[in-house]
Amino acid sequence: MKSNQHYNSAIILPLKENFSNINFGAVSVWVSEYLKFSNNKSDLIFCRKLGPKIKYLRNEVCPINIKSKYYTNLNYIKNINNELLKRNIKIVEIHNRPEYALYLLDNNPNIKINLIFHNDPNKLRNSNSNKYKLRFLNDCNKVIFVSRWLKKKFFENLNITHKNNVDIIYNFINPIRKFPKKKKLIVFSGKLNKSKGYDIFSNAIIKILNEYKDWSAVVYGDEPRQTIRIKHKRLKINNWVKHKSLLKVYEKSSISIVNPTWEEPFGRTALESASRGCAVITSLSGGLSETFKNNLVLKNNNTSNLYLLIKKLIINNSLLKKIQKQNFNNVIHTPEKSVKKLNQLRKPKNLLLPLENKNFKILHISNFGLKNDHRLFNLSIAKKISNGLIRNGHDVIDFDYRNFHTKLFERVNIDVKILSIVENYHPDLVIFGHNNVLQRETLDQLKSKYSCKLVIWYEDHVMKGDPNYVKNLKLLEKNSDLIDQYFITTSPDIIKSKIAKNKLNYLPIPVDPNIEQYDFSEINKQNDLFFALSHGVNYGKLKNNVFDDRSIFINDLINKSKNNISFNILGLYNEEPKWNYNFNKELMFSKTALNLSRGGPSKYCSSNRIASLMGNGMLTFINEKVRYQDFFDNDEIITYKDSSDLIRKLFLIKEKNNLLVKRSKNAKKSYFQYFENTIVSDSIIYKVFNTKKKYQYIWDKKNPLK
Repeated sequence: MKSNQHYNSAIILPLKENFSNINFGAVSVWVSEYLKFSNNKSDLIFCRKLGPKIKYLRNEVCPINIKSKYYTNLNYIKNINNELLKRNIKIVEIHNRPEYALYLLDNNPNIKINLIFHNDPNKLRNSNSNKYKLRFLNDCNKVIFVSRWLKKKFFENLNITHKNNVDIIYNFINPIRKFPKKKKLIVFSGKLNKSKGYDIFSNAIIKILNEYKDWSAVVYGDEPRQTIRIKHKRLKINNWVKHKSLLKVYEKSSISIVNPTWEEPFGRTALESASRGCAVITSLSGGLSETFKNNLVLKNNNTSNLYLLIKKLIINNSLLKKIQKQNFNNVIHTPEKSVKKLNQLRKPKNLLLPLENKNFKILHISNFGLKNDHRLFNLSIAKKISNGLIRNGHDVIDFDYRNFHTKLFERVNIDVKILSIVENYHPDLVIFGHNNVLQRETLDQLKSKYSCKLVIWYEDHVMKGDPNYVKNLKLLEKNSDLIDQYFITTSPDIIKSKIAKNKLNYLPIPVDPNIEQYDFSEINKQNDLFFALSHGVNYGKLKNNVFDDRSIFINDLINKSKNNISFNILGLYNEEPKWNYNFNKELMFSKTALNLSRGGPSKYCSSNRIASLMGNGMLTFINEKVRYQDFFDNDEIITYKDSSDLIRKLFLIKEKNNLLVKRSKNAKKSYFQYFENTIVSDSIIYKVFNTKKKYQYIWDKKNPLK
C-alpha cells in the first residue's frame, strides 16, 4: 500500500478472514475477484495483518495488527474507524459483520455504509433481532445479500419483504471459452466437516473407488476443529491451494460433490465447478439452488443416495457428458452484472443541480399549496393551469380555498368571500379546481349578476374501480346545470354521469417548462424502474391501515423479476413518499418509470405524476388500456398488457443505453409538444368561450393516433 495514495472508499473484511492464497474464504475470493474485474484501484482493503511471508490477494491493503490472541472485533473496528477518519474515507463496504456497521453508524455518522451478508443474518451477532435489522434498513446506504435465500431469511421476522436500499449481488465466475479435457476424477472442496457433508462424501467415495478402479478422487480443504479420517490409494487429501489452482482442478475433474447438510448461503464451490464443466451433485440447501441450473440434486443427503448418483454418472458416460456441457454452457453468474452493481455502490450520489429555464379575467379557486408550504408545487395542476393562462395573456387571481380558514372560531363564510372578490374583480371566468365548494345560491348569483362563466376541472377517478368514485361523481354532479363546462383527467366517453355529455371534456395532465425543467435522460442510472405511490398526499406521509390495490401489482413485479431488476419504489414497504426536489432526486437515477393509477387502468386516466415522469425525460411504462398510445408512439412510451409483459419489455431495453436515452428524450419532447400548460389552458378557454384556437389539441382529434 502506498502511504500517500488517496482512497475514495474502503472494504472491511471480517477479523478472522484470511485475505491471502492460504486458507482463503468466500469473502476474500469475492473481494479479490471484484477488484480484478472492475480494475478499481480506489478501494482500501482492511483486513487482519498476516505473517511476513504471506502475500495478500491485492496490494491495496491496510493490515490491522492483532497484538494478542485476545484481540477483539471491537478493537479491530475501532482501529479501522481511526484510519477511515484520518483518510477522510466516506464510503465503506462491510462484509458479513453487522457489528462493524453498527459501530460505524454510532461513531462515524457521516459515512455511507454498504453492508453485505454472506451468511444467515439471524445467526450473526447484531443482526439477529428486528431492532438491529430495522436500524440497518433505515441507516445503511445498501443492505446486500449474496442470494435470494439470505434476503428471505433477513426479512422473515419483519412485516415487510422488500426495501429500496436492499439488493442481491451474487458471487460470480468468469467462464472459460473452451471446454476442458476431463479425467475420471471426483472432487470435493471446502471445510472437511459434517456441516459440509464431508462425512457422507467420505463413506460414499470409498465405495465408489473400491468398485471403479479407473476412477480417482481429490479433496481440498481443512477443519482443525473436527477430524473425519478417510484413506484410499486413489484418494488424495490436500490442504487449501491458491484459488487459480483450485479452478484448474475443477477443469480436469468430471464430477464435483457439494452436499452440505446445513443451510448453505450460496455455494461458491458449486458455481465454480459447474462453470468448469463438472457434473455437480448438490443437496437441497439454502441458496445452493441459485448458483447454477441444478440438474443433480440429492433428495436425501445420505451415503446411499450420493453413492447411487455418482455411480449413475460413471456407468452412463453420455449422461455425464451431457450434464457437463450443460453446466459449462449455462453459467448464470458472470462478472458484468455484479461488478456493475458493486461499482455503483462506490459512487457518491450526484446532487440535483438547478437547470436554466429556458384576455380574459379569471378567478381560479383551487388548492395552491399554501397549507402545506407548497410541498406539492410540482404536482399541482392548479398552479400549472394558472401559469398557462397567464402565459397566454390572461389575467388570473388564484384563491386557495384549502387555506381559507385561519382561525377556528373566526370563520368567514367562503361564499361571502368569493362574492366579495368577484364584486371587486369582475372576472369573466371562475374556475373551480378539483372542488365544488360553493352553495347553489352563490353559483346562481355569479352567473346572473356578474355573467361569469363557471367551469370545474377534476383529477380524481370518476368511474367504477376507484374506491371513491361514487363520492367523486356526486361532488361533480352537484349543481351541474349551473356549470358551463367540466374538464376531467379521464376520457369522457367512458363516464356514466347525469352531467350532459357536451359539457364533459378531457383534461390532460399538463407540464410547465418552469416545473418540469429537467432532462434526466442522459444521467447515469443505477435503478431500472421507478414507481411512487401515495395515499396521503396532503398529509405528506402514508396513512396508516390504508390498502392500495397497486401494491399487489408492485409485489407481483418484484417477484417476477427474480431479483434481476433494480427497483426504486416510494410509498410501499415502509418507504415514505418523497416530494418536489427530493422526488426528482429519486427519479433521476432510474432508467424507466411506471405510471400506475389507483383503481385500475381506464382510458386516458393517469396519475398526475405522469407529467413529472415524461416531462423530465423519463421513458414511462403505461398500461395499454389507458390508451396513451393514441397520443404517443413506441419511441416515446412503453405500453404493457400485464406484469409479465412489463418485465419482459423492461428486460429488452434496460441495458440498451443509447435507445433509452433516445426514447426518454422523445418522451419529454412529445409530452411538451402535446400537453404543455399553455396548450391545455388554451383548450379550456376555447371550450368555454368558443375562441379561435391558438394550438391544435391532439386529444380532440377523432383519430388521435399518429
